[in-house]
Amino acid sequence: MYIIAGLGNPSAKYKGTRHNMGFDVIDNIADRNNISVDTKKFKGVCGSGVIQGQKVLLLKPETFMNLSGESVRAAVDFYKINPEDELIVIYDDISLEPGRLRLRAKGSAGGHNGIKNIIAHLGTEKFKRIKVGVGEKPVGMDLADYVLGRFGKIERITVDKGIDDAARAVEVILAEGIDKAMNMFN
Repeated sequence: MYIIAGLGNPSAKYKGTRHNMGFDVIDNIADRNNISVDTKKFKGVCGSGVIQGQKVLLLKPETFMNLSGESVRAAVDFYKINPEDELIVIYDDISLEPGRLRLRAKGSAGGHNGIKNIIAHLGTEKFKRIKVGVGEKPVGMDLADYVLGRFGKIERITVDKGIDDAARAVEVILAEGIDKAMNMFN
């Protein structure tokens, strides 16, 4: 059983923002695999299905980004999974160009508050992650304003490709492992 958590902020106000990259990827994965993500559970919305022969829970925490660990921990505890082997977290990264991916098997939070909270709640940095680039914030712009902002039309095309790539990366992780996915997408 895999838990695939995409990070973001709930409500229509945040839909399509840079910080909701994880939600966008979960929606893409759900569409590709005919999984309904509409069950309220684990302080989020989720849906179960099978991808690449693996049973999965797609999870969108509704705790707001900085408290994502509460939702992820609730799901991890309920299913009694080992985060190192059976958790994939997808989120935005301002240090990557829009749409570019970086996959890791483990690592620090790198300044991302949602990941910091997940690490604090799980007590480990050892879980798979897919970072989707949203680009660096402009000089002098507030970080919160930037990540809660929306993409321009040209950027959106590149980002949509990145969302598709991230969904494909999840499928590769489930079928062939994180090392193969890192070789393909990093």
